[in-house]
Amino acid sequence: MTSNFWEFLWLIAISFFLLSYLMVLVRIVVDVFRDNSMGGFAKALWIIALLLVPLLTALVYIIARGQGMAQRQLADEQKFKSQTDAYIRGVAQTTPADQIARAKTLLHEGAITEAEYAEIKAAALAH
Repeated sequence: MTSNFWEFLWLIAISFFLLSYLMVLVRIVVDVFRDNSMGGFAKALWIIALLLVPLLTALVYIIARGQGMAQRQLADEQKFKSQTDAYIRGVAQTTPADQIARAKTLLHEGAITEAEYAEIKAAALAH
């Protein structure tokens, strides 16, 4: 009984480290292809090295290019956030007249009823 517990605990620990290691490898591969300053030959060498000697290559990559990984990730997150903010601003800047016109179009198409049109119109005019 005790043996099964320790075997199960060992399985959980090994699974955790294996999953963590695989996540690091995936992050490295993503970063290799994200980096525009690196040429195709250098990218190919990093990928081949990751396939042949994965643990050593991962350690070397993190030590040599870890700072750049963080900067590229941050730049991508900021780009995504600015795109999302621009989209939200574009959608949110509809005027009550735009909302009523859109609702009127939906009413004419039969997508909404008169009661729903009246609700949308009232809500638009309330803002």
